[in-house]
Amino acid sequence: MMVVQSLRFDLKSGSTKCITEDIKNNAMTVGKYSVVNPNEGFPIPDTHKITVKVTSPHGNNYHYGDNVYSGTFAFTASETGDYMACFWAADHKPVMTFSVDFDWKTGVAAKDWSNVAKKGQIEIMELELKKMYDIVTSVHDEMFYLREREEEMQRLNRATNSKMATFSFFSLLFCLSVAGLQLWHLKTFFERKKLI
Repeated sequence: MMVVQSLRFDLKSGSTKCITEDIKNNAMTVGKYSVVNPNEGFPIPDTHKITVKVTSPHGNNYHYGDNVYSGTFAFTASETGDYMACFWAADHKPVMTFSVDFDWKTGVAAKDWSNVAKKGQIEIMELELKKMYDIVTSVHDEMFYLREREEEMQRLNRATNSKMATFSFFSLLFCLSVAGLQLWHLKTFFERKKLI
């Protein structure tokens, strides 16, 4: 699957902002972040430093940048799931808001095709064919992944349906038992009072 995520967001001092991306196992991931300079032509103030942490679904740390203005990360995912990039800024008085540019690419989009073309001295057509082949392979893998997820959801659906059927049967049995006990109680009550 080809995913490109590039955004700019505001971050207040003393706060945290996290962004998640669902990444498949063995997918290449590249990220780049930087604090936007509020005063073009002047250095970025020290108060605009951020801390960045990228973690896997199971909590493994893939990148950690402490008190930085910018940084990059790249890794091949070792597990499938939601990877999280968290940005936080130190607390300042008064509270300040600043912008962060974040570019996160996964899958085919994460490959640097210009370097491939330079290294191999290949024709433009060959390069395009390699890109298309990677895209087709990615789509093929994604189809199998989605098929596995669909089967998993169907198993869950069947299990839930059987549990609901069992619950409904016992609920009906319970209601009929309570109704029978009420009838028996009322009958004995009226017999004792000699109304029947």
